[in-house]
Amino acid sequence: MTATPTTLTPTPEQATLQTALANRSRPSRPNPLDASLTLAWRAILKIKHVPMQLFDVTMFPIMMTLMFTFLFGGALAGSVGEYLQFLLPGILVMTLVMISMYTAVALNTDISKGIFDRFRSLPFWRPAVLVGALLGDSVRYTLASLVVIVLGLILGFRPGAGIVGVVLSLLLILTFAFSLSWIWTTLGLLMKTPESVMGVSAMATFPLTFASNIFVDPATMPSWLQVFVNINPVSHTATAVRGLMHGTATADQIGWVLLACAALIGIFGPLTMYLYRNKNAR
Repeated sequence: MTATPTTLTPTPEQATLQTALANRSRPSRPNPLDASLTLAWRAILKIKHVPMQLFDVTMFPIMMTLMFTFLFGGALAGSVGEYLQFLLPGILVMTLVMISMYTAVALNTDISKGIFDRFRSLPFWRPAVLVGALLGDSVRYTLASLVVIVLGLILGFRPGAGIVGVVLSLLLILTFAFSLSWIWTTLGLLMKTPESVMGVSAMATFPLTFASNIFVDPATMPSWLQVFVNINPVSHTATAVRGLMHGTATADQIGWVLLACAALIGIFGPLTMYLYRNKNAR
């Protein structure tokens, strides 16, 4: 007596898988823009799934604005309202400079967890991992900027150039933060742990922000310190942002910031890509 073979009807999922395996045509390789935007969306989804990432974006600028406005406004400018007009553009710059380091921390975390190796095995434009992370964090920068501006308006900040000046200043700060992120990305590829990236970035960021014209006029500083403050790109950015918001910006002020951005990207962009390729080769 012979057994009659039975034919199993595949489930819809199995049928879909069989169809995909039977199709020998390979999907087209994503272009650099598509790959970068996909990884930028991945960076944004991290905020959705880990809401605590928004804590530094919201609480840090609120705390710094309130603390410096009400603790030092009367002593430094004689009036809290007058000091706020000077301080808020600087706080906006400081906030984005401070949080720009998180791109490198996220990159280093991917490396330490092995996700970096997974990405390098996939057939897409490899620099998209870096470009996508930087583009995704631009959303974080924009959110932080809006928090500072809304808080400033509530406290009494009034930009003389109106909405146009505010938008132009935001574009300038986002450009500067994007270019500055390439420095931290280089560190993210060099350092061994996310904690070391955070520590080194913080040590570099604090002198850049506090030894600048964000909080006080450099004319009140010692002459030797004024030399550093006057060449500090953070100072040039704060000056240009104040000018754009109050309608007093000059072409030279904006030009110096754009020149600094081009220099940062021109130096640390190729260096980052070299380190990135070198890691892929291991």
